[in-house]
Amino acid sequence: MTYDEGRRGRTAVRNGSQRGEVAGRPRAAGTDEPATADSAQARRGEVMEGGRHRRPGRHRHKPERREEGIGSFFKELPVLVVAALALALIIKAFLVQAFYIPSQSMENTLMVGDRVLVNKVVYRFGPIQRGDIVVFNGLDSFTPEVPYEEPSNPVQRVLRSVGSAFGVAPPGEKDFIKRVIGVPGDHVACCDSQGRVTVNNVPLEEQDYLYRNTEGELDDPSEQEFDVTVPDGRLWVMGDHRSVSADSRAHVSEQGGGTVPADKVIGRAFVIVWPASRAGALPSPETFEQPSLAAGAAALAPDALGFACAVPVAMALGRLRRRRSHAEACPTVRPNHGAYRCPR
Repeated sequence: MTYDEGRRGRTAVRNGSQRGEVAGRPRAAGTDEPATADSAQARRGEVMEGGRHRRPGRHRHKPERREEGIGSFFKELPVLVVAALALALIIKAFLVQAFYIPSQSMENTLMVGDRVLVNKVVYRFGPIQRGDIVVFNGLDSFTPEVPYEEPSNPVQRVLRSVGSAFGVAPPGEKDFIKRVIGVPGDHVACCDSQGRVTVNNVPLEEQDYLYRNTEGELDDPSEQEFDVTVPDGRLWVMGDHRSVSADSRAHVSEQGGGTVPADKVIGRAFVIVWPASRAGALPSPETFEQPSLAAGAAALAPDALGFACAVPVAMALGRLRRRRSHAEACPTVRPNHGAYRCPR
Protein backbone atom coordinates (compact mmCIF):
# COMPACT_ATOMS: atom_id res chain seq x y z
CA MET A 1 0.00 0.00 0.00
CA THR A 2 1.34 3.40 -0.96
CA TYR A 3 1.03 6.54 1.03
CA ASP A 4 -1.75 7.92 -1.16
CA GLU A 5 -3.86 4.76 -0.82
CA GLY A 6 -3.56 4.81 2.97
CA ARG A 7 -4.55 8.44 3.08
CA ARG A 8 -7.67 7.86 0.97
CA GLY A 9 -8.74 4.98 3.28
CA ARG A 10 -8.39 7.06 6.44
CA THR A 11 -10.38 9.87 4.84
CA ALA A 12 -13.26 7.48 3.97
CA VAL A 13 -13.41 6.14 7.55
CA ARG A 14 -13.43 9.68 8.98
CA ASN A 15 -16.22 10.81 6.64
CA GLY A 16 -18.32 7.73 7.42
CA SER A 17 -18.03 8.23 11.19
CA GLN A 18 -19.15 11.84 10.79
CA ARG A 19 -22.36 10.67 9.06
CA GLY A 20 -23.06 8.19 11.91
CA GLU A 21 -22.27 5.05 9.94
CA VAL A 22 -21.15 1.99 11.78
CA ALA A 23 -18.24 0.14 10.39
CA GLY A 24 -19.21 -3.07 8.64
CA ARG A 25 -22.95 -2.11 8.33
CA PRO A 26 -24.30 -1.07 4.89
CA ARG A 27 -26.39 2.05 4.40
CA ALA A 28 -30.05 2.01 3.47
CA ALA A 29 -30.61 2.33 -0.25
CA GLY A 30 -31.15 5.94 -1.45
CA THR A 31 -30.36 7.47 1.97
CA ASP A 32 -27.40 8.42 4.04
CA GLU A 33 -28.83 6.45 7.02
CA PRO A 34 -27.25 3.21 8.09
CA ALA A 35 -29.09 0.02 7.08
CA THR A 36 -31.16 -1.35 10.01
CA ALA A 37 -33.34 -4.43 10.57
CA ASP A 38 -36.49 -2.35 9.88
CA SER A 39 -35.15 -1.07 6.60
CA ALA A 40 -34.20 -4.64 5.60
CA GLN A 41 -37.76 -5.84 6.39
CA ALA A 42 -39.17 -2.96 4.36
CA ARG A 43 -37.02 -4.00 1.37
CA ARG A 44 -38.40 -7.55 1.67
CA GLY A 45 -42.00 -6.21 1.83
CA GLU A 46 -42.60 -7.31 5.43
CA VAL A 47 -44.51 -5.47 8.15
CA MET A 48 -44.51 -5.91 11.90
CA GLU A 49 -47.83 -7.08 13.46
CA GLY A 50 -48.06 -8.22 17.08
CA GLY A 51 -44.35 -8.83 17.24
CA ARG A 52 -44.37 -11.12 14.17
CA HIS A 53 -43.31 -10.42 10.62
CA ARG A 54 -46.06 -10.70 8.02
CA ARG A 55 -46.11 -10.11 4.32
CA PRO A 56 -48.77 -7.59 3.32
CA GLY A 57 -49.78 -9.73 0.35
CA ARG A 58 -50.77 -12.74 2.50
CA HIS A 59 -52.76 -10.68 4.94
CA ARG A 60 -54.65 -8.96 2.16
CA HIS A 61 -55.96 -12.20 0.59
CA LYS A 62 -57.25 -13.91 3.77
CA PRO A 63 -60.63 -12.11 3.94
CA GLU A 64 -61.26 -13.07 0.33
CA ARG A 65 -60.70 -16.74 1.16
CA ARG A 66 -63.06 -16.53 4.15
CA GLU A 67 -65.78 -14.92 2.04
CA GLU A 68 -65.29 -17.55 -0.60
CA GLY A 69 -65.68 -20.35 2.02
CA ILE A 70 -68.92 -18.87 3.38
CA GLY A 71 -70.34 -18.55 -0.10
CA SER A 72 -69.43 -22.14 -0.90
CA PHE A 73 -71.21 -23.37 2.26
CA PHE A 74 -74.45 -21.61 1.36
CA LYS A 75 -74.26 -23.00 -2.16
CA GLU A 76 -73.93 -26.56 -0.80
CA LEU A 77 -76.56 -26.11 1.93
CA PRO A 78 -79.61 -26.95 -0.28
CA VAL A 79 -77.89 -30.13 -1.45
CA LEU A 80 -77.17 -31.16 2.13
CA VAL A 81 -80.79 -30.50 3.17
CA VAL A 82 -82.17 -32.53 0.26
CA ALA A 83 -79.78 -35.40 0.98
CA ALA A 84 -80.75 -35.41 4.68
CA LEU A 85 -84.47 -35.46 3.83
CA ALA A 86 -83.98 -38.25 1.31
CA LEU A 87 -82.07 -40.34 3.87
CA ALA A 88 -84.74 -39.70 6.51
CA LEU A 89 -87.50 -40.76 4.10
CA ILE A 90 -85.66 -43.97 3.24
CA ILE A 91 -85.23 -44.81 6.93
CA LYS A 92 -88.90 -43.98 7.57
CA ALA A 93 -90.11 -46.10 4.68
CA PHE A 94 -88.12 -49.25 5.45
CA LEU A 95 -86.59 -49.23 8.95
CA VAL A 96 -87.82 -46.94 11.73
CA GLN A 97 -90.56 -44.32 11.88
CA ALA A 98 -91.44 -41.79 14.56
CA PHE A 99 -95.06 -41.44 15.68
CA TYR A 100 -96.84 -38.78 17.71
CA ILE A 101 -99.33 -39.96 20.36
CA PRO A 102 -102.58 -38.02 19.81
CA SER A 103 -105.02 -39.60 22.29
CA GLN A 104 -105.38 -40.87 25.86
CA SER A 105 -106.10 -44.48 24.92
CA MET A 106 -102.66 -45.78 25.98
CA GLU A 107 -102.20 -43.83 29.20
CA ASN A 108 -100.22 -44.06 31.41
CA THR A 109 -97.87 -46.09 29.25
CA LEU A 110 -98.00 -43.43 26.52
CA MET A 111 -99.13 -39.88 27.18
CA VAL A 112 -100.57 -37.37 24.74
CA GLY A 113 -97.68 -35.66 22.96
CA ASP A 114 -95.19 -38.49 23.42
CA ARG A 115 -93.04 -39.42 20.43
CA VAL A 116 -92.25 -43.09 19.93
CA LEU A 117 -90.07 -44.95 17.46
CA VAL A 118 -91.63 -47.85 15.59
CA ASN A 119 -89.55 -50.76 14.29
CA LYS A 120 -90.89 -51.60 10.83
CA VAL A 121 -88.75 -54.66 10.13
CA VAL A 122 -89.06 -56.66 13.35
CA TYR A 123 -92.06 -58.67 12.16
CA ARG A 124 -90.29 -59.72 8.99
CA PHE A 125 -88.13 -61.97 11.17
CA GLY A 126 -90.68 -63.15 13.73
CA PRO A 127 -94.38 -63.23 14.58
CA ILE A 128 -96.33 -60.58 16.43
CA GLN A 129 -96.29 -61.36 20.15
CA ARG A 130 -98.86 -60.84 22.89
CA GLY A 131 -98.10 -57.70 24.87
CA ASP A 132 -96.45 -55.85 21.97
CA ILE A 133 -97.47 -52.22 21.42
CA VAL A 134 -98.14 -51.95 17.70
CA VAL A 135 -99.03 -49.21 15.24
CA PHE A 136 -101.46 -50.33 12.56
CA ASN A 137 -103.57 -48.99 9.75
CA GLY A 138 -107.17 -49.17 10.91
CA LEU A 139 -108.75 -47.56 7.87
CA ASP A 140 -111.22 -50.41 7.25
CA SER A 141 -111.55 -51.77 10.79
CA PHE A 142 -111.40 -48.87 13.29
CA THR A 143 -112.99 -45.45 13.56
CA PRO A 144 -110.80 -42.45 14.49
CA GLU A 145 -110.54 -41.72 18.22
CA VAL A 146 -109.46 -38.11 17.72
CA PRO A 147 -111.17 -36.18 14.90
CA TYR A 148 -108.97 -33.91 12.79
CA GLU A 149 -109.95 -31.07 10.52
CA GLU A 150 -108.20 -31.23 7.18
CA PRO A 151 -106.36 -27.91 6.56
CA SER A 152 -107.83 -25.92 3.68
CA ASN A 153 -104.50 -24.30 2.86
CA PRO A 154 -102.36 -26.49 0.55
CA VAL A 155 -99.17 -25.32 2.27
CA GLN A 156 -100.58 -26.30 5.67
CA ARG A 157 -101.58 -29.71 4.31
CA VAL A 158 -98.05 -30.32 3.05
CA LEU A 159 -96.50 -29.19 6.33
CA ARG A 160 -98.87 -31.40 8.30
CA SER A 161 -98.07 -34.41 6.11
CA VAL A 162 -94.34 -33.83 6.55
CA GLY A 163 -94.78 -33.36 10.30
CA SER A 164 -96.78 -36.58 10.60
CA ALA A 165 -94.17 -38.46 8.61
CA PHE A 166 -91.42 -37.40 11.02
CA GLY A 167 -93.45 -37.71 14.22
CA VAL A 168 -93.65 -34.00 15.06
CA ALA A 169 -97.37 -33.66 14.28
CA PRO A 170 -100.40 -35.88 14.96
CA PRO A 171 -100.68 -38.84 12.57
CA GLY A 172 -103.49 -39.31 10.11
CA GLU A 173 -106.88 -40.62 11.16
CA LYS A 174 -106.05 -44.09 9.85
CA ASP A 175 -103.09 -44.83 12.16
CA PHE A 176 -103.73 -46.35 15.61
CA ILE A 177 -101.53 -47.56 18.46
CA LYS A 178 -102.71 -50.35 20.81
CA ARG A 179 -101.43 -53.31 22.80
CA VAL A 180 -101.79 -56.82 21.37
CA ILE A 181 -103.80 -59.02 23.73
CA GLY A 182 -104.63 -61.99 21.49
CA VAL A 183 -102.90 -63.51 18.46
CA PRO A 184 -104.40 -65.92 15.89
CA GLY A 185 -106.05 -68.91 17.59
CA ASP A 186 -106.28 -67.29 21.04
CA HIS A 187 -109.51 -67.41 23.03
CA VAL A 188 -109.85 -63.95 24.62
CA ALA A 189 -112.62 -63.28 27.14
CA CYS A 190 -113.73 -60.96 29.89
CA CYS A 191 -114.14 -61.39 32.59
CA ASP A 192 -113.38 -64.13 35.11
CA SER A 193 -114.72 -64.23 38.68
CA GLN A 194 -112.15 -61.59 39.69
CA GLY A 195 -112.91 -59.27 36.78
CA ARG A 196 -109.73 -60.10 34.83
CA VAL A 197 -109.24 -60.53 31.10
CA THR A 198 -108.31 -64.10 30.19
CA VAL A 199 -106.37 -65.48 27.24
CA ASN A 200 -106.83 -69.19 26.64
CA ASN A 201 -108.45 -69.35 30.10
CA VAL A 202 -105.33 -67.85 31.71
CA PRO A 203 -106.00 -64.57 33.62
CA LEU A 204 -103.78 -61.59 32.84
CA GLU A 205 -102.26 -59.63 35.72
CA GLU A 206 -102.42 -56.14 34.21
CA GLN A 207 -101.69 -53.93 37.20
CA ASP A 208 -98.30 -52.94 35.79
CA TYR A 209 -99.62 -51.16 32.71
CA LEU A 210 -103.32 -50.36 33.16
CA TYR A 211 -104.22 -46.71 33.65
CA ARG A 212 -104.18 -45.26 37.17
CA ASN A 213 -105.82 -41.95 37.96
CA THR A 214 -104.30 -39.21 40.09
CA GLU A 215 -105.57 -40.92 43.24
CA GLY A 216 -103.88 -44.18 42.30
CA GLU A 217 -107.08 -46.03 41.44
CA LEU A 218 -106.61 -48.70 38.78
CA ASP A 219 -108.79 -48.75 35.67
CA ASP A 220 -111.06 -51.78 35.27
CA PRO A 221 -109.70 -54.37 32.81
CA SER A 222 -112.96 -53.98 30.87
CA GLU A 223 -116.43 -52.63 31.53
CA GLN A 224 -117.70 -54.60 28.53
CA GLU A 225 -117.91 -58.37 28.43
CA PHE A 226 -116.65 -60.25 25.40
CA ASP A 227 -115.76 -63.77 24.36
CA VAL A 228 -113.82 -64.04 21.12
CA THR A 229 -111.61 -66.56 19.34
CA VAL A 230 -109.12 -64.64 17.23
CA PRO A 231 -109.31 -65.73 13.56
CA ASP A 232 -106.27 -66.66 11.55
CA GLY A 233 -104.29 -63.66 10.32
CA ARG A 234 -105.91 -61.24 12.77
CA LEU A 235 -105.23 -59.68 16.20
CA TRP A 236 -107.22 -58.64 19.26
CA VAL A 237 -105.92 -55.27 20.50
CA MET A 238 -106.78 -53.07 23.50
CA GLY A 239 -105.63 -49.75 24.91
CA ASP A 240 -104.08 -49.49 28.38
CA HIS A 241 -106.61 -46.80 29.36
CA ARG A 242 -109.53 -49.19 29.04
CA SER A 243 -112.30 -46.76 30.03
CA VAL A 244 -111.59 -44.37 27.12
CA SER A 245 -110.01 -46.65 24.51
CA ALA A 246 -112.11 -47.44 21.43
CA ASP A 247 -110.33 -50.70 20.66
CA SER A 248 -111.38 -54.19 19.54
CA ARG A 249 -114.20 -54.23 22.10
CA ALA A 250 -115.89 -51.29 20.37
CA HIS A 251 -116.07 -53.14 17.03
CA VAL A 252 -117.18 -56.64 18.08
CA SER A 253 -120.41 -56.34 16.08
CA GLU A 254 -118.60 -55.25 12.91
CA GLN A 255 -116.98 -57.33 10.19
CA GLY A 256 -113.97 -59.13 11.65
CA GLY A 257 -115.46 -59.14 15.16
CA GLY A 258 -113.29 -56.27 16.32
CA THR A 259 -110.04 -57.92 15.29
CA VAL A 260 -107.35 -56.19 13.22
CA PRO A 261 -105.69 -57.71 10.14
CA ALA A 262 -102.11 -58.64 11.02
CA ASP A 263 -100.91 -57.48 7.62
CA LYS A 264 -102.06 -53.94 8.48
CA VAL A 265 -99.53 -53.68 11.30
CA ILE A 266 -96.92 -51.03 10.49
CA GLY A 267 -94.49 -52.01 13.23
CA ARG A 268 -93.76 -52.33 16.93
CA ALA A 269 -93.30 -49.29 19.17
CA PHE A 270 -90.14 -50.00 21.15
CA VAL A 271 -88.99 -46.72 22.72
CA ILE A 272 -90.21 -43.28 23.81
CA VAL A 273 -87.82 -40.62 22.52
CA TRP A 274 -89.63 -37.43 23.53
CA PRO A 275 -90.06 -35.75 25.93
CA ALA A 276 -86.66 -36.45 27.40
CA SER A 277 -88.11 -36.81 30.90
CA ARG A 278 -90.18 -39.82 29.72
CA ALA A 279 -87.65 -41.38 27.38
CA GLY A 280 -87.33 -45.13 27.81
CA ALA A 281 -87.95 -48.58 26.35
CA LEU A 282 -91.38 -50.19 25.90
CA PRO A 283 -90.91 -53.85 26.84
CA SER A 284 -93.63 -56.50 26.87
CA PRO A 285 -95.20 -56.96 30.36
CA GLU A 286 -94.25 -60.08 32.28
CA THR A 287 -97.83 -61.37 32.43
CA PHE A 288 -97.64 -62.22 28.73
CA GLU A 289 -94.64 -64.46 29.38
CA GLN A 290 -96.77 -67.09 31.16
CA PRO A 291 -96.10 -70.47 29.47
CA SER A 292 -99.73 -71.51 29.90
CA LEU A 293 -100.89 -68.72 27.61
CA ALA A 294 -99.70 -70.69 24.60
CA ALA A 295 -101.52 -73.85 25.67
CA GLY A 296 -104.73 -72.95 23.88
CA ALA A 297 -102.98 -72.00 20.67
CA ALA A 298 -100.74 -75.07 20.90
CA ALA A 299 -103.78 -77.30 21.24
CA LEU A 300 -104.74 -76.32 17.72
CA ALA A 301 -101.38 -77.44 16.36
CA PRO A 302 -102.13 -81.23 16.25
CA ASP A 303 -105.38 -80.60 14.39
CA ALA A 304 -103.64 -78.33 11.91
CA LEU A 305 -100.80 -80.83 11.49
CA GLY A 306 -103.26 -83.69 10.99
CA PHE A 307 -105.14 -81.72 8.36
CA ALA A 308 -101.93 -80.80 6.59
CA CYS A 309 -100.87 -84.44 6.48
CA ALA A 310 -104.32 -85.71 5.50
CA VAL A 311 -104.53 -83.63 2.34
CA PRO A 312 -101.59 -85.19 0.46
CA VAL A 313 -102.52 -88.70 1.73
CA ALA A 314 -106.07 -88.32 0.44
CA MET A 315 -104.78 -87.08 -2.91
CA ALA A 316 -102.42 -90.04 -3.19
CA LEU A 317 -105.16 -92.55 -2.34
CA GLY A 318 -107.50 -91.00 -4.89
CA ARG A 319 -104.86 -91.20 -7.58
CA LEU A 320 -104.20 -94.87 -6.76
CA ARG A 321 -107.90 -95.71 -6.94
CA ARG A 322 -108.17 -94.05 -10.35
CA ARG A 323 -105.19 -95.98 -11.67
CA ARG A 324 -106.63 -99.27 -10.43
CA SER A 325 -110.00 -98.60 -12.03
CA HIS A 326 -108.26 -97.70 -15.25
CA ALA A 327 -106.18 -100.86 -15.09
CA GLU A 328 -109.30 -102.98 -14.66
CA ALA A 329 -110.73 -101.40 -17.80
CA CYS A 330 -107.48 -102.17 -19.67
CA PRO A 331 -106.24 -105.54 -18.24
CA THR A 332 -103.48 -105.95 -20.83
CA VAL A 333 -101.64 -102.89 -19.47
CA ARG A 334 -99.79 -103.11 -16.19
CA PRO A 335 -100.42 -100.03 -13.96
CA ASN A 336 -97.00 -100.18 -12.31
CA HIS A 337 -95.28 -98.96 -15.45
CA GLY A 338 -96.13 -95.30 -15.02
CA ALA A 339 -98.58 -93.35 -17.16
CA TYR A 340 -100.63 -95.51 -19.47
CA ARG A 341 -103.61 -95.45 -21.84
CA CYS A 342 -106.03 -98.05 -22.99
CA PRO A 343 -105.00 -99.33 -26.50
CA ARG A 344 -107.32 -98.36 -29.31
